[in-house]
Formats: sequence, structure tokens, C-alpha cells
Amino acid sequence: MTIVQPTLWGDLDPGLEERPASPGPAASGARSAPPAPVPARGAFTALRGHTERIVAHSSDRVAWLRARAMGITATDVARLASLRAVEAVVADKRYGSRFSGNAWTEHGKDREPVIAAWVAATHGIEPSAHLFHASTNRAHLATPDGVGYDASQRLVLAEIKTTGKAWRSIPRHYLRQVWWQQYVLGADRTLFVWERHDDFVPVADEPECRWVDRDDEQIRGLVQLADMVLDKLRTFRV
Repeated sequence: MTIVQPTLWGDLDPGLEERPASPGPAASGARSAPPAPVPARGAFTALRGHTERIVAHSSDRVAWLRARAMGITATDVARLASLRAVEAVVADKRYGSRFSGNAWTEHGKDREPVIAAWVAATHGIEPSAHLFHASTNRAHLATPDGVGYDASQRLVLAEIKTTGKAWRSIPRHYLRQVWWQQYVLGADRTLFVWERHDDFVPVADEPECRWVDRDDEQIRGLVQLADMVLDKLRTFRV
């Protein structure tokens, strides 16, 4: 499988690889067919299969971290609740985040393979540790926890979390993460799975889960904010 390296800060013209070749001259007397539409910047349909847009695998830690640093990920986008958040994300992308993990994140890492196995067994969505880029911008990146297909062979994703709280609804920042992953991979649905724990001991035999549908209106707003981050980062590299 060919590994596609990300272009620095997404300076590849969006949709360039998907534009059709220029048609040759029409035969005499033949009516020329109208040109095929060119994908617009921010188009949300996956124009190439997601497996052709793999950037790195988390097992190659150096390549994975380098690729994530050169683009904007679902983890970054989860923080983009407003224009004010753009500057904070830019600062972390430039200088690195001070957060290096804690007992809660370590618990999540330990439990993720167990929960991912449950997802695969119950919903047929296999674990994934690949970093993908969007079809229209190679600096738009995402690493969903699971990738699979539904009964109609449509692409579906999974996102896994652990929490010490009882959630009435999925926290908004996690929804932003999910929508961004759907945009990057071209998926319409994500199985959001969470396991609640009490002092790091799971409270139930099985995790809870809920399907999250794609929301293109939310995605458009996230793409705009993400591109603001990337534009600001470009100015520092000129």
C-alpha cells in the first residue's frame, strides 16, 4: 500500500488529484459534452477511497507524530468551539502542548483495546490505528478508533472513550471530534462508545454506545475554523 505523505500545511490545491483531465478536441459535428464539475474547496464527499489516503500508522511513532504536527487532527478540532479557541490551538501546534497525560488518559489507553474488541464483536467495526487525510486537503487529518462497513456497505466509524461520569448526552467536544473524522474519511455514521468507571474500575459488563449521524452544517463550520488555524501557522513558516 502506498503511503501518502502530507503536504506542508495543506498547500496542495484542494481537489487537484480529483480534477478530470482536459478533454481532447471533439469530433467534427459532434456536440461537446459539458465539462465535469471541479470539486470545490471544502467539498465533503470522499472522492477517493479512505484506504488510499493513509498517512501513517501509530505503530511508527515518529512518522505518526510528525504527520499530526504538520496538519490539524480531530483532537485539535475538538477544541475549536469558537474563534477564541483558534489562537489556543495555533499556540499548541507551534510550541507543543504542556499536557502529557494523567491517570485518566492512561486508563483510557489500557481499556481501549478491550472496548475495541467488544465493538468488533458486536458491530463488526474493526480497530484502526491509521492516520488518514481528507480527500480535499492533506492537512486535514483524523485517526478514528474503528473503521468498518454497515449492511449496505457504507463506511462507518467508531470512537471509544472512558469516563468517570454518567453522561446524559455525548459531550459537545467529542461530537466535534466525531464530525471531523466523518468528514476526513467520508463516513455518514459513527458508533460512539463509552465505558464508565468508578475509580478506574468499569461499572458495567459492557460499554454504552450511540450512533452519531453526520452533520454537514457543523462540518462546514469546523473546516472554516481548522483552515484559520492552518492559515495562521503558514504565516509563521514563511
